[in-house]
Amino acid sequence: MSRSEWTDAADQGVFRGAAIDLTDGFIHLSAAGQVAKTAALHFEGQEDLVLAAVDPGALGDALVWEPSRGGDLFPHLYGHLPVAAVISADPMPLGPDGVHRLPGLPSAPEAGDKTGDRN
Repeated sequence: MSRSEWTDAADQGVFRGAAIDLTDGFIHLSAAGQVAKTAALHFEGQEDLVLAAVDPGALGDALVWEPSRGGDLFPHLYGHLPVAAVISADPMPLGPDGVHRLPGLPSAPEAGDKTGDRN
């Protein structure tokens, strides 16, 4: 998400989703192992991004793993993201090669595992 989206969410205590999320009816999330490709495909060249790591256990049944890109399962949040569920929110700067530099990611559960840390 953009830094301004994160700042607004932190101020309001909840992230309601970006424009694409509102259109699709759910908040698009990625597991830790999916973040780099998601950033390259959907956020290429964008500066001032924040990577929010989320505790999936705090999201309950609103978090659903569904097939998406290439048939891989992706976490989709059918509801708002409470800021209290965010474990960390770190800058995701662009490197000199134009590729986002990812901060350390918590270990991610496998698709369908709603326990542990993920991003």
